[in-house]
Amino acid sequence: MAAGERRRPRDPRPRPRSAPPRSRRRRPAPPEAVLQEASGLVLLLPGARSPPRPRRRGVAPPRRTPRARGGARAPSPLRPPPAPQNCPPDAWGTRLPLPLLLRVLGAAVAQEGAVPLLCRLRRLRDFALTQWLSGVPAVLQVPPRRPQALAAACPLLSSLRLRHCRGVTAAALGAVGTHCPRLESLDLQGSQVEAGAVPKFLAVAGARLRQMWLSCGPRTGAVLASLAGGSCPQLQLLEVDAGQQRSPHPLQVPVEQLQAACPQLQVLRLLNVSWWPRAAPRLPLAPGFPQLQELSLATTTGGGAGDAVLQRLLRASARLRLLDLRGCARVSPRALLRLPCADLEQLHLGLHCSACAPPSAPQGCAALAWRWRHSLRELDLAGHCFGEQDLAQALAAFGPGAPLRSLDLAGTRVAPEALSALLLRCPSLCYLDVSSCRRLPRGTKRAHRGPRELGQCLSLLLGAGTLPRDPPEPPRPPAAPPQPPGAALSGRDPAAGQ
Repeated sequence: MAAGERRRPRDPRPRPRSAPPRSRRRRPAPPEAVLQEASGLVLLLPGARSPPRPRRRGVAPPRRTPRARGGARAPSPLRPPPAPQNCPPDAWGTRLPLPLLLRVLGAAVAQEGAVPLLCRLRRLRDFALTQWLSGVPAVLQVPPRRPQALAAACPLLSSLRLRHCRGVTAAALGAVGTHCPRLESLDLQGSQVEAGAVPKFLAVAGARLRQMWLSCGPRTGAVLASLAGGSCPQLQLLEVDAGQQRSPHPLQVPVEQLQAACPQLQVLRLLNVSWWPRAAPRLPLAPGFPQLQELSLATTTGGGAGDAVLQRLLRASARLRLLDLRGCARVSPRALLRLPCADLEQLHLGLHCSACAPPSAPQGCAALAWRWRHSLRELDLAGHCFGEQDLAQALAAFGPGAPLRSLDLAGTRVAPEALSALLLRCPSLCYLDVSSCRRLPRGTKRAHRGPRELGQCLSLLLGAGTLPRDPPEPPRPPAAPPQPPGAALSGRDPAAGQ
């Protein structure tokens, strides 16, 4: 610095820092294809990509960063997914890009409607309508009036579900039964059906029907009479449901006639239905249901089936896996021990309402548990007044190798010692309901789900000073009462008149 030159005072304000260099943003690559709609058509056009630039001499091409191992390039939304192996040649839905497929179907629905479009596809196998208050006959109409109706345009239809619909006519069901030779399933629960429509349908298509869902009503007896007459020899599932309220129309079920007419029946459900069996005919021997795997007679109105009815239904059902008798207070453990099924997996005997209370305290749940301890996965004893010792012997039947997963003991007299011993022996238990059990300590009287909640329940039981006891000895199964002479020859149950 020259002599005599003064220094400039330093500016106390901080100098602004220079802005960082802007990173170069790459332009997004043009799409591989463009969708355009014109005059009702959807076109797939190739994207407009610029030609590659000529490379200069002496300039090396840019090096690409290596892709990480296992990394895959994100597929384009317009690129069709890879076709699966062994794909049929007509599987066009798996080869088109998803946006293109959605626009094609959307344009077709806007032009023709959803139901006509489904009918034109001719590949429809499962069709369902829910809560249609009108228009059902227009969808299932006779072909001369509507050439694009479901009955004429879907020859591969195998399942028809009409839930809570109105105006289901006999002509519409008859058209479906006539023009759909592969129809095997019919669901009419909650629907208002014309009188005589279902029997007429069974007369046309009942020979190939395998599954049927119905609602209990004044015309259900005619449908059961048609089934008992042999209209559905291949029927495998039959469900009659009365809903949440009690059925105002008592139903008379021809048990022996159904056993003879439907030998392939595997699932029978009479849910909340007020019914009684028709008097047993004088047959040489009742055939029973040899293929039956599920029987559900659950009710919320009290009463239900008794010992005699249960024997008539299950006298030949050795393959039974699920037995649901919730609300059937008149079924005794002695009658259950007579059943021919040896590998029962689900047994539901719960009484979940005051109207289903048994007339007296039953005994015999221990014998039931010990008989099916090797196969039971779900056991429901809620609401029963079994004794404390009887329940303790029943819980002692399940050890470390037992397949038990769900146990419902709500409202029973189970002791905390027997319950803690069960939790220690059965680590595979996933659900336990001990609500309203007065003998248990606080904090445990609820439903426990999963290993964590079951472990907390066990900790509360052990913390309350309830030490597990040694399991009691298994009870002896009661001997079956002798049948009167001639009962086996006549095929009648000695208690059928009860």
